[in-house]
Amino acid sequence: MTDEPAEQLTIDQLASASGVPSRTIRFYQSRGALMNPEIRGRVAYYGKPHVERLKLIAQLQDRGLRIDAIGDLMKRIDRGEVDLAEWLGVEEQVQAPWALDHARTVTEAELYELAGSRRPGLLADLQRAHIIERKGDVFLLGSPALLAIAVKLEAVGIDLETATEASKILRKHLGRAVGDLVDMFVHRIEEGHVPIDNASKLFETFRVVGVESVRVLFAREMEGELRKLLASGKLAAVSARARKKKR
Repeated sequence: MTDEPAEQLTIDQLASASGVPSRTIRFYQSRGALMNPEIRGRVAYYGKPHVERLKLIAQLQDRGLRIDAIGDLMKRIDRGEVDLAEWLGVEEQVQAPWALDHARTVTEAELYELAGSRRPGLLADLQRAHIIERKGDVFLLGSPALLAIAVKLEAVGIDLETATEASKILRKHLGRAVGDLVDMFVHRIEEGHVPIDNASKLFETFRVVGVESVRVLFAREMEGELRKLLASGKLAAVSARARKKKR
């Protein structure tokens, strides 16, 4: 994009100045993301604000926003309902990772190092458990953190298949719980019960408190279930049957 575009540009000149095709510019207008041009006679004229808006649209798309969401945001900004700088701060907080755990590719040597083991069959077991996926000469490790958890569980006798099934159960129920929580908070914000004056600070705090809440609630629920298992006598019965099978 040019640094100093002319104040009056035709759509073709705007396309040249911004690097955005004319057809895309019209599409952005149809979605409300780009403000309408000034019409003089039969010619539509654009200016520097349109160039700047196209830059902003590109930045928001890089952040993962769909054009319809961008269009809605731009309409709210143009009506003065949303402050762009404040919204970008909120968006940055929302986009910030909650779990410092990202997929990565690793070599076989790196994988053995992360697992802390070179036992025979480890790579095959990890692939069957969908913890890793071979990609040519390297492996795609979807979650280094979950690999570390699986390795710790295996060290006390819990096989990778069991660990994977446990992970699926947690994902299933946590996914539903998180969806319900987000819907509830959105509703409470809309009803005015949750202040959104400093949304960036709200999300920053919620990230820390949310993770800690899940840890505490999971620990208490697990504690209760294990106590019920012990009181029922099932734990002793299961242990006895397991010992018999080993004989």
